[in-house]
Amino acid sequence: MESIKHMHKDVVVTRNNDGELVVTSRQVAEDFGKQHQHVTQAIENLISENSLLKSMMMESEYTTERGRKYKEYLLTRDGFSLLVMGFTGSRALEWKLKYIEAFNKMEQAIKNPYGHLSKEVQAIFALDHKQQQLEVEVKELKDGMPLFNVECKELQALVRKKGIEVLGGKGSQAYKNNSLRGKVYADIQHELKREFQVTRYEAIKRCQLIKAREIIADYKVPFMLKDEIIRVNNQINFKDVV
Repeated sequence: MESIKHMHKDVVVTRNNDGELVVTSRQVAEDFGKQHQHVTQAIENLISENSLLKSMMMESEYTTERGRKYKEYLLTRDGFSLLVMGFTGSRALEWKLKYIEAFNKMEQAIKNPYGHLSKEVQAIFALDHKQQQLEVEVKELKDGMPLFNVECKELQALVRKKGIEVLGGKGSQAYKNNSLRGKVYADIQHELKREFQVTRYEAIKRCQLIKAREIIADYKVPFMLKDEIIRVNNQINFKDVV
């Protein structure tokens, strides 16, 4: 919040939820010596003439000390300028200048939030800001790097583990079927690489490693392949029937 003191009164420019600089219609009414209902009526007349002004004159509400809620408007710099354009008199001119000054100071404070501090303190904040930027850049660099060899081996191990699970375990007939086992492993690998649009594990980025693990864990065997696994597992191994 930025305040400009004048004759024991403050011109208060605040920021709304969207980060825009605004003043309230109540404050404008009080400073320019007008009734708030007349100011809100003037605002609504302007909006009725051009609905685009709604983005400059935003309806809001305030709560009194007794807990009652009433309507007010939040005015951007342009909205304020359009509203007070017709306000005349020496007092009106004086307050227009004060509001312009308040908006200017608030905008400057946003651009340089450390401007009121000593040069030494500003230097500390500047150094801290550069350090934060460097940390972000390093993180982005790490995240953008391809998987390390150990991480590729981890994914390969997860693929084999999932394949064994899908086939019914190492003791199953489906697992012992080299051709079928190869199909399952290949299908899991294909789904993983398809998700990231890559042809090899090394092309997956490190920031995608967690997602890659999830894809393998959530793998569902296709219907035709599942049917083949069931059929093979249901076959009788005559070597075991003696």
